[in-house]
Amino acid sequence: MKILTGFIAFITFLIPSILYAENVTSFNLDNGMQVVVIEDHRAPVVTHMVWYRVGSADEKAGKSGIAHFLEHLLFKGTETLKPGEFSEIVAANGGQENAFTSYDYTAYFQRVSADRLSLMMGLEADRMQNLILSEEEVLPERDVVVEERNSRTENNPNSLLHEQRNALQFHNHRYGIPVIGWMHEIKQLTRQDALEFYRTYYAPNNAILIVAGDTTPEEVRALATEHYGPLVPSKDLPERVRTQEPPHIAPFRTTLTDARVRQPQFIRTYLAESRKAGDQKEAAALVMLAELLGGSGLTSYLGQELQLKQKVVINSSAFYDGTALDMETFGLYILPAPGTSNEDAEAALDKAIETFLETDVDAAHLERLKTQAMASQIYARDSLSGLAREYGTALTTGLTIQDVQDWPAVLQAVTAEDVMAAARKVLNINNSVSSWLLPETKG
Repeated sequence: MKILTGFIAFITFLIPSILYAENVTSFNLDNGMQVVVIEDHRAPVVTHMVWYRVGSADEKAGKSGIAHFLEHLLFKGTETLKPGEFSEIVAANGGQENAFTSYDYTAYFQRVSADRLSLMMGLEADRMQNLILSEEEVLPERDVVVEERNSRTENNPNSLLHEQRNALQFHNHRYGIPVIGWMHEIKQLTRQDALEFYRTYYAPNNAILIVAGDTTPEEVRALATEHYGPLVPSKDLPERVRTQEPPHIAPFRTTLTDARVRQPQFIRTYLAESRKAGDQKEAAALVMLAELLGGSGLTSYLGQELQLKQKVVINSSAFYDGTALDMETFGLYILPAPGTSNEDAEAALDKAIETFLETDVDAAHLERLKTQAMASQIYARDSLSGLAREYGTALTTGLTIQDVQDWPAVLQAVTAEDVMAAARKVLNINNSVSSWLLPETKG
């Protein structure tokens, strides 16, 4: 045991150098735009990303979906490009592109040959401040978003339940409103709404440029200064202040019955802390708690107790992400076994959690999970896009480059006592929403 402990301590010491052998450089342009360069010369390609510190949680009341809608509209024309030409140029140069919107950020990226980096910067800088929108382009694109909501949400019982659960979980915070928006509000969005949101938030001093791949800080600085440097910063950038959650004093429950559901399933989520700049200890403990409870299949606590021993469920898991500007959720999931009533399955989960909170964490199992986490992070370094996304997500949710680089060591430093302290804090039924997704039955 002493040999194992010493080996783990040695590996923990080496983790920062193992995981962050790549060179990461950060600097700001004169207009306030942050630039992050991640050098990796294994292949002659780069991932070019622009992240905006704005997401659906920053929208005005009654305008849900405008952040995502604007993401769609940014592929329309500018003063120099006709609608769709941006994507045509990327494709003609052998590149791949996409964009995504979340509660806390909106991001646009291209993956191209390293010698096309200047071209991508020019295109992205152009649409940061020169977007042109006409009613003829806006209204059909709004219909596209309506159909996207139809296909991804309205036609998916799991997505519908997720929306209802979130709306109950966040009584007062904008995280309770779906990123894509409520259907009735999407249908009312206008060209003026899009332009107002664009002029408010799309500015260099609200953006982060991340370039990962076969380049150097010197090259990126020169190109960024050329293309992004002339852009005018916003003088009226709103302070990022959101309504916060009041204390939760009672649990919530919801049930969705749908003819498209074949198997009952249960999900319970709890309000939880997110990763905080300079203090990620609690979030790291919650990551390891999720792994212990349900992150490793049948070897997890819930897998052992509910699937193997009691045989009351056929699947179980626990989940927690931790990267959010404000609050997060910690979740538990079970799929009742045939012949087990929904009530009995939920009661078995409650009892298992109660027992877990009264026992000590198996230290050896925790160390195995930490080793697995370290291996996963090492393998993740092979994806340039994944690496750029890790930094972008962190920086737009209040973390720093140092926090990203400290995170693996923070995870490795988690103790059994840290896990139990986090468990006793987060598994508070008054902070929870319990939800059932059920098949439709006759009568």
